Amino acid sequence: MTGVDLVDETFVVVEPAIIAGVVADQRRWRQWWPDLELTVFMDRGLEGIRWTVTGALVGSCEIWLESFGDGVIMHYYLRADPTVPGSSTKPRVLPASPRAQRELAGIRARHATRWKRTVWAVKDELEAGRPAGAPRMQ
Repeated sequence: MTGVDLVDETFVVVEPAIIAGVVADQRRWRQWWPDLELTVFMDRGLEGIRWTVTGALVGSCEIWLESFGDGVIMHYYLRADPTVPGSSTKPRVLPASPRAQRELAGIRARHATRWKRTVWAVKDELEAGRPAGAPRMQ
């Protein structure tokens, strides 16, 4: 089992092609994951992207886009381990000690919080001007 195993789902009221374009924009990746390097290993077009992750963590990341109603559910998965200091690819083996578990919990919390801020900013950007509960703007 990986040290960081995050799953998130956020509904965005927008056309699938628009959000797929946002997810595919490589310039955003550095903003979204400043401590990670992403390499695409599966571009699923309107259904999202899967990456190999290196940097502060090593593992995989995915945004799966699922059309639903008048919008898209953004499914987010980050499954990775912290890396050895000075390496961007070698996973760090942490002991099962309480201290190591607190460290992992902190890493998970930082990545979860960063992702929620990111996805809410994308939602705000793409739904700008749409009143809550209103259908997608054309």
